[in-house]
Amino acid sequence: TFEGYAGIDITAFLKEENTVSICVTDDLNKKEFPYGKQTLKRGGMWYTPFSGIWQSVWMEIVPKESIRSIHIETTLTEAKLTIEGQSEGSVLFEEDEYPFTDGKIVLSPKDPICWTPENPKLYEFMIRAGEDEVTSYFALRSLSVEKTENGPRLCLNGKPYFFHGLLDQGYWPDGLCTPPDPACFEEDLLAMKGLGFNTLRKHIKVEPAQFYYDCDRLGMIVFQDMINNGTYSFFKDTLLPTIGIKKLNDSKMEPNEKVREMFLNSMELVVSHLRNYPSICLWTIFNEGWGQFESSKAYDKLKELDPSRFIDTASGWFHPEKSDVESLHVYFKKFKMPKADKPILLSEFGGYSLKLKDHSFNQGKNYGYRFYKDNAAFMLALKKLYLKEILPAVKAGLSGAIYTQVSDVEDETNGLLTYDRAVCKAVKESMRVLAQKLLDS
Repeated sequence: TFEGYAGIDITAFLKEENTVSICVTDDLNKKEFPYGKQTLKRGGMWYTPFSGIWQSVWMEIVPKESIRSIHIETTLTEAKLTIEGQSEGSVLFEEDEYPFTDGKIVLSPKDPICWTPENPKLYEFMIRAGEDEVTSYFALRSLSVEKTENGPRLCLNGKPYFFHGLLDQGYWPDGLCTPPDPACFEEDLLAMKGLGFNTLRKHIKVEPAQFYYDCDRLGMIVFQDMINNGTYSFFKDTLLPTIGIKKLNDSKMEPNEKVREMFLNSMELVVSHLRNYPSICLWTIFNEGWGQFESSKAYDKLKELDPSRFIDTASGWFHPEKSDVESLHVYFKKFKMPKADKPILLSEFGGYSLKLKDHSFNQGKNYGYRFYKDNAAFMLALKKLYLKEILPAVKAGLSGAIYTQVSDVEDETNGLLTYDRAVCKAVKESMRVLAQKLLDS
């Protein structure tokens, strides 16, 4: 039995003939463990629960003395590798071989090229140590906050960059959290890049490694959410913020110490599991108060675990003192760019619904924030939203905007794709024109 994403060494249990059984128990009645958007009574923005194995599982034979893990830190010109399990060996990089000792080595590309969504340059390398060999890659990129004439901005590679993104729930009609084929990740990414988007907010779900590799190589920035646990209160977490009460002291929220410990341990595991993927540029700790507690302390812990990325401590509301961004959710009113001493991120907005009955999960129910009956009205509203609200905000210093969402999910029909991914509701040419206006501002 184990918790997290690390492997299990079964060498001591091997016999001449072996049977390996992997069993999973998921009891949603206990809110100690992270559960995302699963609920026993699905509906609206809460989805069908699942049980079983939905992440990648494999067996691998390695030498007795093997490379256990690699920690990669990069700048705009070099990559620092920390190799665990083997202290001496060599690294094959750009057709040359470099020795390392004490498990550390710095690789400096001859003509460094920075990673961006527009040019997702990856550098491959091979580590050789004893009888073991491991291949991997890195990308050169930096993340920083810089002052501009329109206030502080999030910067990629030293320059203000507009994170034009979508909320990505990662649900599928047949496998729920598992796509019908690994190639489906690439298909979703290419579809969204084709519409001009450069960022996905991976919403309270951790995907298999294939997803993040595809984001790295295809050029899609990821804002990665931590996975919520604990309790959800409609009154506290939805009703109060909707009527404007968005500032609450979270020191006494979610008082169960076991729940708090489980969340922080899960956060540490997520960072350890995903930290080498260059496409991940921002961590989201809490979403809309779900399970939120002592968020400034959680920020300090996460910044210690990974000082290289942006942190959105509380996406939507119940804003803490410590966060790298001022994170806003706006659905039911016009978005107006506020003033703040931090970069402003519109981390959720839109949610316009166009239900296509032949491609809908639930014929009897429909969930969204504004409803349209045909594609023409839907696109007219979408263009107006971006041109009248988002574009002026970008010119005033908005760092990023995350539209809800990539695809329909069960009752939710506010995706740009249908739940079965058969139809794209958005007009590609129009969306690309909007994207270019935003990126040029």
